[in-house]
Amino acid sequence: MLNAIILPVLTGLALFLFGMKLMETALSSWAGPRLQLWLERFTRTPVRGLATGTILTAALQSSTAITVIAIGLVGAGVLTFPRTLGVILGTNIGTCLTTELIGLSLGGIGVPILLASAGVWLASWLAGPLPPAAQGLGLDQTAAATRGRGWLRSVRYGSLAVAGFALVLLGIEIMQTIGPALQTRGLFAWFVQEAQTSLLWGIIAGAAVTALVHSSAAVIAMAMGLAAVQGIPVELGVAITIGANVGTCATALIAGMSSSRAGRYVAWSHILLNVGGAILFYPFIHQLVSLSALLANDASEQIARSQTIFNVACSLIALPLCYLNMWKRLEFRSQ
Repeated sequence: MLNAIILPVLTGLALFLFGMKLMETALSSWAGPRLQLWLERFTRTPVRGLATGTILTAALQSSTAITVIAIGLVGAGVLTFPRTLGVILGTNIGTCLTTELIGLSLGGIGVPILLASAGVWLASWLAGPLPPAAQGLGLDQTAAATRGRGWLRSVRYGSLAVAGFALVLLGIEIMQTIGPALQTRGLFAWFVQEAQTSLLWGIIAGAAVTALVHSSAAVIAMAMGLAAVQGIPVELGVAITIGANVGTCATALIAGMSSSRAGRYVAWSHILLNVGGAILFYPFIHQLVSLSALLANDASEQIARSQTIFNVACSLIALPLCYLNMWKRLEFRSQ
C-alpha cells in the first residue's frame, strides 16, 4: 500500500501543489501592483466585475488569490463590498480554465514543457537584470525604467508559470498510477458503492479534502485522474468536483475572519454562491453528466466540462442579484 498508493499520491500531490503555487507566484510577480489598479478600475458594475474576476483568475490560475485580494481591498476601504460581488462570480468562472487544461490529458508532454521552460528561464538570466518594479514610481519613471526591458520580465515570469503548469501535469500523471491499486482496497470500494447510492458522499468528500489541502484544483484533478482510469464513475467525479467548490470557501472564510465587517461580507458571499450552487445542482448531477457527455469524449473531459457548466451557470444565475439595492444598504450599515 505504501509504494502503490501513499507514495504516488503524496509525490503527485506535492508536485501539483508546488506547480500551482509556482504559477500563482510567477504571474502575481509579473502583474505586481497592477492587480489592485485593475480591480479598482474595472469593478464599477457587477458585469464589469464579473469579467475582471474571470480574466484575472484565469491569468493567475487562482480563484483563492483574487478572492483574498478582494477581501483585503474591502477591509482596507479601497473597494466597497457591492463592487466585489461581480468579482466573486468571475473567480468561479475563471478557475474553470485550470480544469479544462487538465482535461486535455497533456501529461505526456509535461517533461518536454518543463525542460523547455527551464531553458528559457535560464536564458533570461543571461540577458541581464530585470527592470525596476513599477510600484512607488511615477508614470514617467516607470516608462523610463521598463522601456526596452519590459519584455524580459514577461519572459522570465512567463517561463516560470509554464514550468509550474508542467509540474501540475506531471503531478496528475503520477497520481493517476494509483487507480488499479486503489480499486482493490475494500475501503475505497465501499466508498464508491455508498456514493452510487447517494452522491452526497462525493460532495462531502470533495469539500472536506479541499478544505484540508486548500486547493480545489488538486482535488478535481485527482477525481479526473481516477475517472480516467475507471477508478470511479463520472457521476461521482462530478459530485466530488461540486464538493471541491464548496471546500475552497475555507480559505476565504479564514481571510474574512481577520478582516473588517465588509470583508467578512465578501467571504460570506463567496460561501453562499458555492454552497447555494451545490444545493441547486445536487438533484441534477445525472443530467449535468449527460450534458457534459455531449460536449466531451472521455471521463476526465466530462468532469472538466461539468465543472465549467456548473460554475458558469451559478454565476449567471446569481448575477442579477448583484444589482439589488440591499447590498448598498448592507454596505452602509457596515461602516
